[in-house]
Amino acid sequence: MEIGIDRCGKMVQRARIRLLGTNPKVLNQVCDELKKISERTGVRMKGPIPLPTKKVIIPVRKSPCGNGTNTWDHWELRIHKRVIDIDAEEKAMRLLMRIQVPEDIRIEVELA
Repeated sequence: MEIGIDRCGKMVQRARIRLLGTNPKVLNQVCDELKKISERTGVRMKGPIPLPTKKVIIPVRKSPCGNGTNTWDHWELRIHKRVIDIDAEEKAMRLLMRIQVPEDIRIEVELA
């Protein structure tokens, strides 16, 4: 990321937050919590920007023994992604680290 300039003319570091998860409703709830933190602390936030959903398709044989006709099931796992850019002020980052995140959501935070 780059270093930006805030409203007062000070140089501010930016943090890029990547969210990955299989349930889009839970993912959006975590994004809403991040919005509330940015509003409470007064930092600038861009996003959440939805990225393309990754589909993992796994073909599996229906017959457990392997005999019979070749019939297949296709199981699909969808991975939803969001990106949020936020100014990396100390107060906002501390609140960000305290968010309760469900187990199926993965968060990556990069500082510039």
